[in-house]
Amino acid sequence: MKIRYPRIFLAAAGLIIFAPLTAFASDIKVIANPSLKVDTIPAAELKSVFLEQRNSLADGTHVEPVLEKSGPVHDAFLRQYLGRTEDDLRSYFQAMVFSGRGPMPKELRSDAEVVAYVAKTRGAIGYISAETSTEGVKTLTVVNTQDSAQRKLITRVEPDYPETLKRLSIGGTVRLQVTISPKGTVETVALLGGNPILSESAEAAVKRWIYTPGPSRTTLEVSISFDPHR
Repeated sequence: MKIRYPRIFLAAAGLIIFAPLTAFASDIKVIANPSLKVDTIPAAELKSVFLEQRNSLADGTHVEPVLEKSGPVHDAFLRQYLGRTEDDLRSYFQAMVFSGRGPMPKELRSDAEVVAYVAKTRGAIGYISAETSTEGVKTLTVVNTQDSAQRKLITRVEPDYPETLKRLSIGGTVRLQVTISPKGTVETVALLGGNPILSESAEAAVKRWIYTPGPSRTTLEVSISFDPHR
């Protein structure tokens, strides 16, 4: 049987092959040397660090950005956090070097090289795929303050109140730091304050919450109250 539309089939095949790469590229982690005292970094601050508009964080800690030379993780990072293409970034750094405003940042060939360099270099900060081991480094949560107000909760699951604690009138407020994926699902939940026993129930419920989609990961702080008299 003669194929009448070979270009359509080739295009479809290309989409099938490329789809996993796209999904993989969108899932990245920002990592830093353990010498950095922070666990979160605002998206605007991250952008200024990697564009070498600043060489220290808001707390005064010196930082050294590390780039990957190419690949889906590199492209995703540029698109998601710097708002630039590879060609745009090259032109930007060439102009910076030519004008004497600064050198090109260090470039490495793979996730493994980035992790190894960041682990041994004080103040270093880089990015890798979510599947790469982070042994020897710390993962930073990128806080996009501009997006925070836009991430609306659309599915809320109420926590189970442990009967023993309720009967004993033990209540209070649990404060949690919640990281929301671009798709709107909750990726991580960290305890900021409150009764640790109640926090287990609160964390289990929040992990099932669904938010509106957004362009990047968002970190929010939420509070859940346990009132034994209700």
